[in-house]
Amino acid sequence: MSRAALHDLHPPVEDLRREVLASLAAEPKKLAPKLFYDVQGSHLFDAITALPEYYPTRTEIGILRGCRDELAELLGPDTVLIESGGGNGIKARLLLDKIDARAYVPIDIARQHLFTAAEALAGDYPDVTVHAVCADFSRPLELPELPEGGRRVAFFPGSSIGNFDANAAIALLERLAGLVGPGGVLLIGVDLVKDKARLTAAYDDVQGVTAEFNRNVLTRLNRELDADFVLERFTHEARYNSDVDRVEMHLVSQVGQQVAVGDTSFNFSAGESIHTENAYKYTPDGFRELAAAAGFDPWREWSDPEGLFAVFLFTC
Repeated sequence: MSRAALHDLHPPVEDLRREVLASLAAEPKKLAPKLFYDVQGSHLFDAITALPEYYPTRTEIGILRGCRDELAELLGPDTVLIESGGGNGIKARLLLDKIDARAYVPIDIARQHLFTAAEALAGDYPDVTVHAVCADFSRPLELPELPEGGRRVAFFPGSSIGNFDANAAIALLERLAGLVGPGGVLLIGVDLVKDKARLTAAYDDVQGVTAEFNRNVLTRLNRELDADFVLERFTHEARYNSDVDRVEMHLVSQVGQQVAVGDTSFNFSAGESIHTENAYKYTPDGFRELAAAAGFDPWREWSDPEGLFAVFLFTC
């Protein structure tokens, strides 16, 4: 059986500590969404993608199923597929079933989830060289040595680009352009602007899975940074900010309290929140403009019949 090459570039715990302390000291308090993805958080997110309210995953999968034959023709032979936020690899498998790929490089911060998925994928696609890179893809990184010859494809599904404000999104897309180089392409999934009720429901499901996912970040800080968050004192809240077309996730303190993270203490007033995630939504024109600012030119795009979600193919 083929095996994946595993590259562990996960940031050390001291980097995590410094980032968390600086984020909680900010005004307003915040935490980066990449912190969601420990082992439990990764499993919870997989559960979220199957919820009735959470349309993005099933909609994007439907789009990819519909366009992958055309995509295979456009990309040509011997492609190298580089996926940011590889997760469980389900969407990459849809592509690898059709495109002529020499190598697959999933990049993800969730080490165990990534390596398990990569090993399974390597076994199922023995003709594809698999390099799994555990790293923070929002920061500059160097890829392992990859096969030469075919087109490099940066695959960024799930509308994860929505976690970044415009300047950070452009910077990230510029780094992806650097990874694929001249002649490379970007294949990216983008959630589109739509009805407020549908958006907020997708981030606040009736079963409470998203609330558990959001609070799990506090469990992680308790375990890894010797914090003493009491989860029951924080509630999950999803808000739609129409001024900037984004859904925001917050953890709202229900009482006035003091929380320690190691030797550092933070005071919370009742009603004060930790801002844990943004999910920006785009119009097609708005996203094309964003990609153009990072040096990408439009090539193809696909959407679903309801216009909920779009998959864009750009050239570099």
